[in-house]
Amino acid sequence: MVSERNLAGGLSDLARRLEGDLRTDEAHRILFATDASVYREKPLAVVFPKSEADIISCVEFAGTHNLPITPRAGGTSLAGQAVGAGLVVDVSKYLREIIEINIEESYAIVQPGVIRDQLNEALRPLGYWFGPNTSTANRCTMGGMFGNNSCGSTSITVGATRDHVISARVVLSDGTLYDTGARSQVQGNNRGARMGEIQTYLNDLLRSPKNQQKITEAFPKATVTRRNTGYALDELLRQKSAPYNLIPILAGSEGTLAFTTQLKVRILPLPPPGSALAAVHFTTIDAAMRATQVAMRHRPFMCELMDDTILRLARTNPAQAKNASFVHGDPRALLLVEFRAETDEAALSLAENMAAEIEGGEGDERVKNKEKRFKTENPRPKAADPSPETEDLPTPTAYRLPTTAYLTSPTSVAQAWNLRAAGLGILGNMVGDAKAVACIEDTAVAVADLADYIAEVESLMQRYEQKTVYYAHAGAGEIHLRPVLNLKRTADREAFYHITHDVARLVKKYRGSLSGEHGDGRVRAVFLPEMLGPDVYRLLVDLKRVFDPDNIFNPGKIVHAPPMNEGLRYEADVPTPTFATALDWSADEGLLRAAEKCNGSGDCRKMDGGAMCPSFRATLDEQHGTRGRANTLREVLTRNQHDNPFDHPALAEAMDLCLSCKACTSECPSSVDMTNLKAEYLHQKNKSDLRTKLVAANEPLYRLGSKMPTLANFGIKLMGPLIKKMANIAPERSLPPIATQTLRKWNKIKNKPNKNEYPVNLFCDEFTNLQDVNVGTAAIQLLTKLGYQVNLTPNNAPSGRAHLSKGLLDQARKFAKHNVRQFFDDDRPLIGLEPSAILGFRDEYPKLLRGELQEQATELARRTYTLDEFLFREFSEGRLTPDDFGDQQVQLVLHVHCHEKALGDASKCAAALSLPKNFAVTLLDSGCCGMAGSFGYEAEHYELSKKIAEQSLLRHLRGLGPEVLVVANGTSCRHQVMDLLGLRVLSTAEVLLRSWEE
Repeated sequence: MVSERNLAGGLSDLARRLEGDLRTDEAHRILFATDASVYREKPLAVVFPKSEADIISCVEFAGTHNLPITPRAGGTSLAGQAVGAGLVVDVSKYLREIIEINIEESYAIVQPGVIRDQLNEALRPLGYWFGPNTSTANRCTMGGMFGNNSCGSTSITVGATRDHVISARVVLSDGTLYDTGARSQVQGNNRGARMGEIQTYLNDLLRSPKNQQKITEAFPKATVTRRNTGYALDELLRQKSAPYNLIPILAGSEGTLAFTTQLKVRILPLPPPGSALAAVHFTTIDAAMRATQVAMRHRPFMCELMDDTILRLARTNPAQAKNASFVHGDPRALLLVEFRAETDEAALSLAENMAAEIEGGEGDERVKNKEKRFKTENPRPKAADPSPETEDLPTPTAYRLPTTAYLTSPTSVAQAWNLRAAGLGILGNMVGDAKAVACIEDTAVAVADLADYIAEVESLMQRYEQKTVYYAHAGAGEIHLRPVLNLKRTADREAFYHITHDVARLVKKYRGSLSGEHGDGRVRAVFLPEMLGPDVYRLLVDLKRVFDPDNIFNPGKIVHAPPMNEGLRYEADVPTPTFATALDWSADEGLLRAAEKCNGSGDCRKMDGGAMCPSFRATLDEQHGTRGRANTLREVLTRNQHDNPFDHPALAEAMDLCLSCKACTSECPSSVDMTNLKAEYLHQKNKSDLRTKLVAANEPLYRLGSKMPTLANFGIKLMGPLIKKMANIAPERSLPPIATQTLRKWNKIKNKPNKNEYPVNLFCDEFTNLQDVNVGTAAIQLLTKLGYQVNLTPNNAPSGRAHLSKGLLDQARKFAKHNVRQFFDDDRPLIGLEPSAILGFRDEYPKLLRGELQEQATELARRTYTLDEFLFREFSEGRLTPDDFGDQQVQLVLHVHCHEKALGDASKCAAALSLPKNFAVTLLDSGCCGMAGSFGYEAEHYELSKKIAEQSLLRHLRGLGPEVLVVANGTSCRHQVMDLLGLRVLSTAEVLLRSWEE
């Protein structure tokens, strides 16, 4: 291989030839050094191609310079396939086009960067889908699925990706473009020479009776349906003669034979609409494995397993805890079995029949959880059912295991599968250096052998003193097994190898596949000689040589693999660096380990649903997602320590576009808290400019201006352009005016003491007091009208939200101390109107404080509510009913603030607004509004702020009739909509008051 210095000129030449982008900066080399595996290898350069010609140029360049080239898309590979030392070529940013959908002939043509769910969103209105469904389907790409021959949860019904690829266009190692469907070269030098050699080799290899016998005996037996072991020579044996269709060996080749530029895939009619999911609970793994054989006799649509480790960790993540609400007690394992039929009732009957056989026919002891879906078109909750999502279940201990919960509503079924899909990310929630490690997680055996195989694995793990994690594709004979190891220690790195080696021997005993769907990669390829035998392994080596004589395509991922316990993310036996921090990271065992919770699963790269991660969705840049930021922080703090490692320019790039929306706090299955990590980073960096100082001084400046608001507002209008220019604020932005009367002044005049029995504290935050006074007056009027005695807090400090967002944590701590001391001894509920302000009591205050004050802050957080949460609680406890409101008809759409989504429950906000009898509420599936406090004001972020708003919120609001009211409780959200659409947005209190209007 050539040196970096000698390549510099060549890379510059390559960059000039590309339509896309080539990056050699340290930030991108850090970002692409890891994927979702445990491996780390910094590339020389990262390329983002925009065309097929760009990929050809990259391949030709790699061949000329004898440089490795690694295809990459979503970066969710678990075996290290997406990291390499040379060129990493990422197709996920630009090559995202669905070229053609042909319903008559049942196919679609896509570029390799098309996301699997993106394709299915386009197919669904047409009545079709692409069947293979990985747990990463909302961010993995079609090219990646082809490279790994992905299977996923639907494989027992539709098979693997290989079964659905009709043809592929690929670039061979000599730069030739080859179409497997047309079997002709369409571009490149030496046209046809390389493919001729390949076809001749395959013909000689596969027509040999001796080779046929060796291949048949070496590869997994026919009843093993998931098989990605080496190159699929056994699949090619089914073809009678040359020229051979290369799809069977290109699928699952992990980018080691060719570079895919386009796929033609088979699409299927949508499955029947009726659905029922049986969640069967077990006290042992063995019982679940043996029940799987029973379940599969009933021909389910999907059959998946989760163990108690997954379920326990899920309950520590806000979003997944909600998804796990159907789980009863603490089962050792849970089998999720879904049936499809024309109606839900017919599907439920199939599920009940299966469960009856598993449970020995004693169906009267089964728990039947028939959930109620919260419908925004008729959203008013009933007093007997305070939860908009599920009804109360009997006490789990009243039932012996196994027991079954039945889910039939689309919402509940989706929640259960979301919980299962989050399994990989959830494992990142393990605190400390020991993690559930991917090494034996891809083993597959015949379903008939599954229980016995898993029993032997369990016995083997006991010898290693391991409590293994079990989850995933039970119905396909593939259980994702994970030992818990600390790969920062030499002893565990050795165990990493020995456990994998021992399990490989066990898989061979059952004639299974060491790789069922995730590929061999760095972690399993080294065992292929033993798995297949030296003769067949030599055939794989020869095949790789014929396809790729110079070994440029992703070397070491299937043949000639380096040791599997080298090249890891962490150096062995090196102490984890520690830092004195402003926030309390002890729950994660330190700041660095909080970043290390990111295991690379890439949930932050999803493009639809939820709010994570708004800047990635807008830019499609890896560094602007939660994973990119966490990896950069981990790399810099671990390997690039200087006097102040927080000054590293790569960190500044990664953190720049984080909106601190908190979506990752709940939506990241590993609960990576990037909002607080960014606050700590800014604090440690310890630098501030004029704009930061102005943001921090917002409250005192506005408070000063409130003494003469007319004059102050005239000054803002007159001096606004100069202020914006000096502070680098976007000139298009309007500066919020100072209210002519503060909320505190209004309260003294208008809010007379009353004799209502139930007193509450209303937190007077700086935004409501000085800018959005109408929001505060409406809340006081509403609560008073509902019978509450409202105490507007007179002497509280500012919330500190502005200081938290800018990393000014010392000042934020002072505010937190003042507010906790003021409110702790007051047992009245503390209600807030601005979500970002009041939710600081729940999230940041306990992390800012220490000792007794921290304990008090934690206790105070339990009785702190947004207005929506408080109204929902009062309804749930019977103190409020729909009869307490007026009868006016109101139609509204609700956008929930990001912090309230992350730290609360959006459905409670919708339920609170649904209390009046004649209110029709639509809860928008909207993400971050893009304003995010001061972010949207900043000149360099203004255009991005607009793009985020359009993607997530504004598209929902365009075209609404004048009769539809828009509700948002965040001052930033309301300001963003007013600035960009000229539409006035109301708060919860303002809208609820309208129920009494004449």
